[in-house]
Amino acid sequence: MNNHIKAELLAPAGNAEGFYGAIHAGADAVYLAGNKFGARAYAENFTAEELVRCIRYAHLLGRKIYLTVNTLLKESEFAGLYEYLYPFCEAGLDAVIVQDLGVLKFIREHFPDCKLHASTQMTLCGSWGASLLQSMGVSRIVPARELSLKELTVLKQNTGLEIEAFIHGAMCYCYSGQCLFSSILGGRSGNRGRCAQPCRLPYSVITDGVKSKNCYPLSLKDMCTIEHIPRLTEAGIDSFKIEGRMKRPEYTAGATALYRKYIDRYYELREKRGPEEAAEIYRVKKTDWKCLTSLYIRSSVQDGYYFKHNGRDMITLDSPAYSGNDEAVLAGIRERHLTEALKLPVRMKAVFHTGRPAALTIQRAEVSVSVSSDVVQRAERHPVTEENIRKQLTRLGDSIFRAESVEIDVSGDCFYPLKQINELRRRAVAELEERLLSENGYGKAVTCRKAELSENEAPGNRKGFRHPGEGSNEKGFVFAVRTIPQLEAVAEETGSGMQNIPVRLYVDGDLLVQEWETVCRLCGSASFSGGIYAALPYILRESDRSYLTQLYEKVQESSLFRGFLVRSMDGLGFVMQREKAIPCRGDAGLYVWNRSELREMEDMLEGFCLPYELRASEQKALLNGLPCEKVVYGRIPMMITANCLLKTTDRCRNHTEGPRRAASERQRSKSSDRLVLKDRLDKEFPVLVNCDHCMNIIYNSVPLSLHRELSGWRECVDLRMDFTLESPEEVKHLITSLRSNMAFPESEYTTGHEKRGVE
Repeated sequence: MNNHIKAELLAPAGNAEGFYGAIHAGADAVYLAGNKFGARAYAENFTAEELVRCIRYAHLLGRKIYLTVNTLLKESEFAGLYEYLYPFCEAGLDAVIVQDLGVLKFIREHFPDCKLHASTQMTLCGSWGASLLQSMGVSRIVPARELSLKELTVLKQNTGLEIEAFIHGAMCYCYSGQCLFSSILGGRSGNRGRCAQPCRLPYSVITDGVKSKNCYPLSLKDMCTIEHIPRLTEAGIDSFKIEGRMKRPEYTAGATALYRKYIDRYYELREKRGPEEAAEIYRVKKTDWKCLTSLYIRSSVQDGYYFKHNGRDMITLDSPAYSGNDEAVLAGIRERHLTEALKLPVRMKAVFHTGRPAALTIQRAEVSVSVSSDVVQRAERHPVTEENIRKQLTRLGDSIFRAESVEIDVSGDCFYPLKQINELRRRAVAELEERLLSENGYGKAVTCRKAELSENEAPGNRKGFRHPGEGSNEKGFVFAVRTIPQLEAVAEETGSGMQNIPVRLYVDGDLLVQEWETVCRLCGSASFSGGIYAALPYILRESDRSYLTQLYEKVQESSLFRGFLVRSMDGLGFVMQREKAIPCRGDAGLYVWNRSELREMEDMLEGFCLPYELRASEQKALLNGLPCEKVVYGRIPMMITANCLLKTTDRCRNHTEGPRRAASERQRSKSSDRLVLKDRLDKEFPVLVNCDHCMNIIYNSVPLSLHRELSGWRECVDLRMDFTLESPEEVKHLITSLRSNMAFPESEYTTGHEKRGVE
């Protein structure tokens, strides 16, 4: 076993009732959101006052609270971030779960005592990105749900970071943080906690011209891993996370109680029998299994990606609807965990002797406090009785305590006002609470720094990278290609009539590995004064290690290539960890939404791409900093997925054709390596099947085209065109149109969020 500390059970809470249900059912920690910046914007969530009370309640019980600030923040929203976080951090908040690197930087600088956890929205799939975030102050990561148990074990061994992994609940089809489907189609962004879940709608899949029946190919079954607790424990996972902040308190309490039961059972077996024998005899009762799977589960369950990379059996092809709930089960959960507050038993001893100060001792386990008050007077007519004293002392009301035993020593002729007995009790309870908080590691002063950073801080570029064209205000063009025919077309166009325009080229990394000599020949025949960069895949996993090494060595040794286009924290981390510093540029999916994020990235990037989800005015607020580019034409990648639509609806061709040969052949063809996803409105979304990295890229049904908006951008940024599915003729026509200020040749297109933005 890699970790000798018992794994944490982490439960969700969408409101106060859900929080208390989770705590009463045995959660070691609860993750929740306040009324801002949480990735479940439609949950009830918590007011500031509620959340502070919950933090204190949890800490008195020795439990923890993690606050989700796991959305991307616009520049305008930073003004309220300090005031929002201050009362929670002052109350001793245990950690903040973040997606936005600007938020990470802000919390690290303004609330240095607060721990930082990297959200699954950061799409961490390898130790490269995890190690990079560790250097930024992150103590725990929530990796992508698509990782296998073996990958999580390697990640833990390579970084030593705490690993928080989902063990139960709903599953997204897309890698978290990489989904723009809801955002582009309806303006409800998953990166802002407002996903409309288009993945739960019906689609058909067209493969080689053959259309499947309507089904739900993007709807994953819910995860349930309770039978795998031994294997998850021995893998060294630090925190077992239950999904479901949008679900009812009965779900939270019921799922938490059952996982609590079986986690404890395995540890007990392990202590008595050892890990091997304990795993062999560990079993989940049928009645408990039935109870768990009756709580808001989609038709059937599966065990996630821990033991498989993908598969048809992971999908709710027939219906994404939730199964009915057993009302008797829900009633039982409510009675056990949601009707009464959890109270800590205490022993009380009171002494009321005439002529001496009244004294009260309260003891909880090994912790006790004693308080005293005014001298007890002799009664003239109505002496205080033991019954009177007991009645007042046991009125513990809203406190977290209940009197398990009360010992009273009172002289027969004394008088003491009931009001003062109540005050004695209140003082003792308050002191015991503070002692318990101290025993549980809380109660110390927390550092909160209000000082604001200057808005005019300029990026430092301390890595010493020279930006191509530095010292000149001239803006250029950027072209991204993924096939040899596209590269041939770009090379031809840039060689005719564009010699005086800075041009930057991004070449797909897979194409480089497969067609190195051809790529070098074509790149050498044209002028790319803005530099040539190898574009890394959107997702990088442990299985890509040899691929990355090979690609890195080729780029490093070639005089043609300047650096890398990185699309993930793992890609950035991989390049940053090499001995020789090679320049990186960040793609649109390596999100930069605010100036704080720019400052966090300035030492690592020589430039970045403006994100798809900000409107034009919000993007322009980011221009005073690192050099940047803007995609003005291209298919927006709507989903990056580990599951494969080809495998789900047809068969896995990777095993039948041979991945490298098949991929090399597909690179030369426009259409043989993609499918089409068709929705209810007959919109067709092209799907690129990448067998080298075993992932799908689902593109928008129409390209992004900002040909009517170029005048406002030509003097500000480099204009970029992404070529994904285009033929050589289309590539040439598009470049000619860009160069000549003509409308792009598209009858159907979208302007994305250029004007509307996201909420």
